[in-house]
Amino acid sequence: MAEHTLITTEPNAEAQALNKLRVAPAAHLAQAMADAQVDGERSVALRETPFAVQLGVRAVLGTASAEAIEGILGFALPTEHGQSTGNPDGVHALWIGPDEFLIVDPSRQQVQGEATTLQVALDGLPGQVLDLSANRTLLTLTGNSARAVLEKGCPADLHPRVFAVGTAIATELGPVPVLLHRSGEQEYRIYPRASFADFVVRWILDASVEFASPEVP
Repeated sequence: MAEHTLITTEPNAEAQALNKLRVAPAAHLAQAMADAQVDGERSVALRETPFAVQLGVRAVLGTASAEAIEGILGFALPTEHGQSTGNPDGVHALWIGPDEFLIVDPSRQQVQGEATTLQVALDGLPGQVLDLSANRTLLTLTGNSARAVLEKGCPADLHPRVFAVGTAIATELGPVPVLLHRSGEQEYRIYPRASFADFVVRWILDASVEFASPEVP
């Protein structure tokens, strides 16, 4: 199946004006994230992707509802815990529960009406589609030391033999519940609730400090 666009209309002038007023949950820490970047052998960097598209979908796999959603997405929904499907740099789906999924598109910002196309596909069928873009922000941690940073406060086993590229789970970072998606060899996407963004960013930056210093032989 070919990948489809989730929204078919461009934001109008009013929507564009309102969009300029939005402030990302971790925007006030953008400079701190940039200043904390470490290059070289022990590299680590953190950035926020503000207002990434996030749609919550409820549909039972194998039913007409799931098939309708998959027909719009252009790919199958994940079938088990830890799975993700689709294009990680475009539209993709994360497994949340047996009949619950998070559809994400980090390539562009959310606009009004994001959920409409999928909602129309479900018309008359059991299921639900909600725009959850304001619920969580998207933080991306990259670099050679990214896994080591996360392992300081994440109870999940992040070794590559268990946490392969494409794996996505609900876990914790420090005391904060997050979704964690390994989207590349050295790239991890972290989804905290918007209200916890400040704490999570500061926690990650603190956990990254040691990698800015030369490694002791």
